[in-house]
Parts: sequence; structure tokens; C-alpha cells
Amino acid sequence: MNHTPFRSPIQRLRRYRPRRHPRYKGPSFNQIIPNLLTIAGLCAGLTSMRFALEGRFGSAAAAITAAAIIDGLDGRLARLLNATSRFGAEFDSLSDFLCFGVAPGFTLYLWSLQRAGAYGYTPCLMFAVCMALRLARFNAALDSAPKPAYSYNFFTGVPAPAGAGLVMFPLFLGLEAKSLGLAGLLAFTQYPLVCAFMLIGTAVLLVSTLPVWSFKNFRIPSRYVLAVLLGTGLFVGLLIADPWAALAAGGLIYVGMIPLSVRSFRRLRRDAELARGPDEPQSQALPQP
Repeated sequence: MNHTPFRSPIQRLRRYRPRRHPRYKGPSFNQIIPNLLTIAGLCAGLTSMRFALEGRFGSAAAAITAAAIIDGLDGRLARLLNATSRFGAEFDSLSDFLCFGVAPGFTLYLWSLQRAGAYGYTPCLMFAVCMALRLARFNAALDSAPKPAYSYNFFTGVPAPAGAGLVMFPLFLGLEAKSLGLAGLLAFTQYPLVCAFMLIGTAVLLVSTLPVWSFKNFRIPSRYVLAVLLGTGLFVGLLIADPWAALAAGGLIYVGMIPLSVRSFRRLRRDAELARGPDEPQSQALPQP
């Protein structure tokens, strides 16, 4: 005989307990978004090399530009989402070496330098080596002592994405000349000595100790805000209408800002030394990488 007590449907519902799903340990999706962006930038750099092999130099330049834009976003997004990590920093540097140290030199070699034979390969090697040294110096500085407050608005030497943009100047100018039908200018940009000069000159800027504005914590005076907004809108319009001319002009503007950034750094250092006084110990005045 069944002696199970009778339970009403309400009592049965009260006894029901939903099954708890196991909680998995690991980072949240927001914390891996910066690494996903880094992977996208790495794929863009690899794809640029494929385009260069196929002779599609416009697509190769666009892919390297896309990698530079992604590189500018992933670090800021990591800080915004509080997802910074040493793994992310190392992964970003490895991606930067391929996208900005290998892909631009590889593209310029196929664009121009292969005509010079074995000698045309030497500037590409020098550029890649200097890019690796620049990124290694950056990683080593992560564990170094804090720098003076005024130096945190500056890089030591030209950063990797900007170096890739500068070294691609002959390609940008050549693509613009090709679109305008300027055969003489196109031949000039494909002359091996021109590309070799850009690779070696940019390599020196990468490993230099020149203080270069980082624009991370850069403050714009109130009277210049409107001019900066209008200038940015004008540049974006030019970038949409004529991207190769805009990118070439951007490289010239960036080179023109380097002396201004050096002067600004020296002025800030001098003001800090005057404010510190002669009796206080002097601190290291080198800007961060």
C-alpha cells in the first residue's frame, strides 16, 4: 500500500528548486575585446602582405592604415574597460612588429626596392630591426622607475604606427600620382633610392631619443579648440575624397610637428627644473617610450 502523503500542486511548486548553472572562471567578454581588436589588426597586417604579393598596392596600403587605426583603439579601449594586462601589452607589441615593422618594408620592397637586387633588401632589414628594438625598449620601460610628470605626454622616438605611416610616404604619393596620371612622379616614387632613404631615415627616428607628442593626455588651449575641430573635419573630408593625398599630407604634417614637440618638451623640462629648485635632487628627464 502506497503511504506517500498527498501534496497539492502549490506544495509541489514550493519544493521545486531550479538547477544552478555552474559558474565558469575566467575573464569577461569585455576584458578580451582589446585582444580581439589586436587580432583583427594582426590579420590586417598579414593581409596587406598578401595584397602586395598580388600587386594590389592600394589595398596593401589600406590594410596597413586599418591596422594603425585598430592599434590606436585597442589600447585606449583596454584602459576604458579596465582590461589592461601584461599579456595584452606583449601581444600588442608582437602584432605591431608584424604590422608596422615587417609589412611596410615588405610592401616597399615589392613596390620599388626589388629592382636594386640584394642591396634593396638591406633597408628593409634595417627598418625591421630598428622597429623590433623600439618595441623591445617600450616593453622594458613598463617595469622601469616612474618618469617625471611632464614627460608622460611624450614618446621616446617615433611610435610604431607613425613610423609605418612615414615609411609608406612614397607609396601614398605614388598611388596619388598614378590616379592623376603623373608618370614622372610615379617613376620617382618607385626609384629605389627614394624608398631606401625613407626606410633608413624612419628607422633612425624609431630608435632615437627625440621626444615626440603622444597626444594621450594632450591638452588643447581653449582658443585653439575650434581651429582643431575645423582642421580635423577638413582632413577627414580630404581623406574621403582623396585618401592617398590625405595620407601623404598627414605624413608631412607629422614630420613638421617633431621639432615643435622637441621644443615643447624642453620648455616643460626647464619649467620643472626651475620649480624644483637647486637644492632638490634631479630626476631622470627622459620621456616614456
